[in-house]
Amino acid sequence: MTAPDSLPFAALLEENLASASPDLLRAMVKTFAEAMMSADVDRACGGEYGRPGEERVNSRNGYRTRDWDTRAGTIDLAIPRVRSGSYFPGWLLERRRRSEQALISVVATCYLLGVSTRRVEKLAETLGVTQLSKSQVSEMAKHLDTRVAEFRGRPLDQGPYTFVWADALTQKVREGGRVVNVHCLVAVGVNNEGKREVLGLDVAASEDGAGWLAFLRSLVARGLGGVQLVVSDAHAGLVHAIGATLPGAA
Repeated sequence: MTAPDSLPFAALLEENLASASPDLLRAMVKTFAEAMMSADVDRACGGEYGRPGEERVNSRNGYRTRDWDTRAGTIDLAIPRVRSGSYFPGWLLERRRRSEQALISVVATCYLLGVSTRRVEKLAETLGVTQLSKSQVSEMAKHLDTRVAEFRGRPLDQGPYTFVWADALTQKVREGGRVVNVHCLVAVGVNNEGKREVLGLDVAASEDGAGWLAFLRSLVARGLGGVQLVVSDAHAGLVHAIGATLPGAA
């Protein structure tokens, strides 16, 4: 489908309103976007479509289609081609970047809350985004990895952390195509403002002394200090690791 050469806005609007089409907003967005591109190409070519002139420097060469994900749904745009060089509307590219970032943020948040990739795909369909596969959802969720790495490696500069809690949570994860149990080592401290702060999180295959020792050493390397009291269970490996890394703490 190609964009019309000239756009009778009043007639188009009257037609859509008269039909009470449920896709009215989508149709109007498509109409105005293609009108902007048509005017943009006319300026770039130095003349209107089909009208020769001395100032003309280029001419059109058909259209190419591109899906545009908007808040009104996915729109099939007809983008004009030119015979010499190439044309792509900068405003569409910038808008697409913003919309993609917003969509990635929504998808990542759903993923973080435990929503399955299949359910996220269905949710996107209700928003009018028709080309979001499970693999794309997984790829979008990967951008969380950078934020998680930054959080886990950030300097602990809000000390002294007078009180620290340490414990392990057992979680099920997929590994090599099967579901296995892992131990999430967690430390929470009270910072110099009297507020609780998650100091660190690490994943270990088993809750043993070596895992706790490496975890607490990493916290100390990041700046954990001033600890006077550690609250934990009586796990022998954890108690030994506390004594080895936080001397003087009760």
